[in-house]
Amino acid sequence: MDLTNKAALVTGGGSGIGLGIARALAAGGCRVAIAGRNLQRLQEAAEDGSHPPLLVHAVDVADRQDVDGLLVWFREELGPPDILVNSAGINVPNRAMAELDPEQWDQMIAINLTGAYNCIHAVLPDMRSRKSGWIVNISSIAGKRAMALGGAGYCASKFGMGALGTTVGLEERSHGIHVTNIYPGEVDTPILEKRPTPVPQEKRVAMLKPEDIAEMVVAVARLHPRAVVPELVITPLYQEYA
Repeated sequence: MDLTNKAALVTGGGSGIGLGIARALAAGGCRVAIAGRNLQRLQEAAEDGSHPPLLVHAVDVADRQDVDGLLVWFREELGPPDILVNSAGINVPNRAMAELDPEQWDQMIAINLTGAYNCIHAVLPDMRSRKSGWIVNISSIAGKRAMALGGAGYCASKFGMGALGTTVGLEERSHGIHVTNIYPGEVDTPILEKRPTPVPQEKRVAMLKPEDIAEMVVAVARLHPRAVVPELVITPLYQEYA
């Protein structure tokens, strides 16, 4: 795929993996908008002069009407979406089932899983009508292998996101739509601040960086449309995955 002038929407684009992907797509020639709940963070990310310009729009992906409004704005600014990257996600410090409040469970499911559904639901009509499109879901290896580190709510939401993406990919391939689920291991992003215990700096140095994930996204994006990458697992060298 030639990325020149492709219209890309990245949720969770104010920091971390989402911002890394947005910048990489923009550098590859895409016209990119980043969306998230924190407008100031989005604006600061977009104003970084070291990267191609990004458009910004505040959105709560858990709010379906808010997402619909985001797509109305996106179409007006950039046209129908060619690429959607679902990177909005949260976790909480108290992760064990015995400590997880129902409200926190609801919030993780609403943002990590329902938020992805809302965005996919919003972009599919345009992609179907054009017989092309690419949806990228940023999950986690906690969405492939349940683990105490991720916690009950986070793992459940990411497993659900993976199932959602896989099913949509099977259903929509006849419409020319590609879906890729990406399952990163530990990445040095702001979500680490929600760990139950602080992460030592020496460990953060060894973790994946957002640009590692971004490079793979751009590589997959440039494949010929005949090729589909349904899922991709990326871990730091030290992290076991089997």
